[in-house]
Amino acid sequence: MIRKQGVFGMISSAVYDLPAPKNLNFWWNFGSMLGFCLASQILTGLLLVVHYTPHVDVAFESVCHIVRDVPNGWLLRSYHANGASMFFACMYIHMGRGLYYHSFYFVKTWMVGVTLYLCAMAEAFFGYVLPWGQMSYWGATVITNLLTAIPYIGQMLAEWVWGGFTIGDPTLKRFFVLHFLLPFIMLVFVIVHIIYLHDHGSSNPLGVSSDMDCVPFHPYYSSSDLVGILALVGVTVGICLIAPDYFGNAYNFIKADPMKTPVHIQPEWYFLFAYTILRSIPSKSGGAFALLMSIVILYFLPLSIRPSFRGVAFNLLGQLYFWLFVIDFFLLTWIGTCPVEDPYIAIGQGCTLFYFSFFFLYTPICLIWERFVFSE
Repeated sequence: MIRKQGVFGMISSAVYDLPAPKNLNFWWNFGSMLGFCLASQILTGLLLVVHYTPHVDVAFESVCHIVRDVPNGWLLRSYHANGASMFFACMYIHMGRGLYYHSFYFVKTWMVGVTLYLCAMAEAFFGYVLPWGQMSYWGATVITNLLTAIPYIGQMLAEWVWGGFTIGDPTLKRFFVLHFLLPFIMLVFVIVHIIYLHDHGSSNPLGVSSDMDCVPFHPYYSSSDLVGILALVGVTVGICLIAPDYFGNAYNFIKADPMKTPVHIQPEWYFLFAYTILRSIPSKSGGAFALLMSIVILYFLPLSIRPSFRGVAFNLLGQLYFWLFVIDFFLLTWIGTCPVEDPYIAIGQGCTLFYFSFFFLYTPICLIWERFVFSE
């Protein structure tokens, strides 16, 4: 971390204890908003867990008890459920900003961030199973069955996760324990993420070094982050009061029944892009591998060719390709809500192909534009 040196000594050190580039915009607010989301999810989760019973016979009823009988339990559960949606919305924007401005070249920070993303996906999946509704049960059945695609040990591994020959009470208890413990592991990763970030300093929209043009984090960016957090709380509370079940699924208001399969099984909206990739490949093992690689491929971005300028603020071709990727992400999310039939299958396969091609062609396209501009 760069500190101002000179005659003023301790005063300068105190003022620049946490220097930040002076040209940061609101896209840099989502990191602090994510930290607040994690803290609020842990707090509301701890308040909910004292009324929840992790048993297949009473799990659904215990959730109903929280909503109907516990004072303000309906608001608490709604905030926890919708808070997960806000968490992933902020995370996708935060990661999108990292892609746009090439923050993945901060290798350690990026690697820990992707690990946090994987932990958040696992945490959300475990939490979605706990109400033991129809979609919870069958969604967990579909996802855990992917383990059987692993050669030789797949079936044995799936039965070990289930605690039997199918999803049941041991599965629910294990998912409950993991859902309870994983946020505290995520807290450790968050601290490591921040340590690595402060080691090299934050990036900036221009993508150039700003070591000599910094301002103190407080009060300039602390006040900006506070405004972002207040806006986040306002949006989340507004959803809880106006449309608390907007992001939910109607089937989850029905208790899990292993004898009745929903017509269309789909995960929460923040997993739909990966679900589309999974079902776009006819082979079960191929779909499971593509699903895994859709996230793991983020780890390989720092290995890509490094352009002369970090980010695409002045790279029109890079900007076009990035926004096409954003459109592709939304298309994948939309296709995940559609039936598995033509033309949705063909559109999903095309979007899947573009999704993976982005990670191989993004930085080369940025380099092509740079050489085209500088050649003139």
